[in-house]
Amino acid sequence: MSFDIAYKVKVLGMKYNNLEIELLKHDTVKIKSKNKVIYIDPIKIGNNAEKADIIICTHGHFDHCSRQDILRLKKDETAIIGPSGVIKKLGEGHLIKVGQKLNGSEIKIQAVEAYNIGKKFHPKGLGIGIVIEIDGIKIYHAGDTDLIPEMKELAGKIDVAFLPVSGTYTMNAEEAAKAAEIIKPKVAIPMHYNAGIAGKEKDGEEFKKKYKGKAEIL
Repeated sequence: MSFDIAYKVKVLGMKYNNLEIELLKHDTVKIKSKNKVIYIDPIKIGNNAEKADIIICTHGHFDHCSRQDILRLKKDETAIIGPSGVIKKLGEGHLIKVGQKLNGSEIKIQAVEAYNIGKKFHPKGLGIGIVIEIDGIKIYHAGDTDLIPEMKELAGKIDVAFLPVSGTYTMNAEEAAKAAEIIKPKVAIPMHYNAGIAGKEKDGEEFKKKYKGKAEIL
C-alpha cells in the first residue's frame, strides 16, 4: 500500500492516503475522510472545532470522556460510542464491548482490550482500545493501556497506531516502542503526553528514538 505524509500548515497532523489524521491534545485523535469526521477521546476542544459525525470515548475518565467537549462537537445526528462506563457517565450513546464490531457502510469500528498490568488505574474491563477501518485504512487508538498480550492479535494489520507513552497511568515510551514492534504498523504515533495531564515532550521523543520502525511526532 502506498503512503504519503504531508504536514499541514499550523496543524499537527498528517495526510495518509485520502484521510486527514490529527493528534489534537493529549490523546484526542481526529480522523477526517471525504464524508465523515471522527473524534476519539476529545478533550480541550476549541469552540470553533469542526463538528463530529462520530465520537468515540475509550473509557470514562475525565481526560478521555469530557461532556463539555462532546457537546462542542455534537450535532443532532452525531453517534457517540463507548464502553459501559462512558454510556453511564453521559447518559447516552451506543455501547461497544471488547471483541464487538460496529459495521457501517463506510466505517468499521472494533473494540479491543486496553488495561493496566500491575497498576490500579485501568483494570481489565474498564476501557477499550479502538480499531477503525475507513477507506481501507486501519487506525488503532490504544486507549489507556500497558503493553498487553492481546496486542499480538493486531500484528501486521494496522496502518497507523496511536500509542500512549507517558508512563504512570499507561505504558512508558520504552514499553510503547516494544508494543509497536509487536503490532508492526506502517506508522506509529506517540500520544498521552505533553498536554499538562501526563507525560512530557521528552516521552514522545524517547519513543521515536527507541522504536526502530516508522514513527512520527504529531
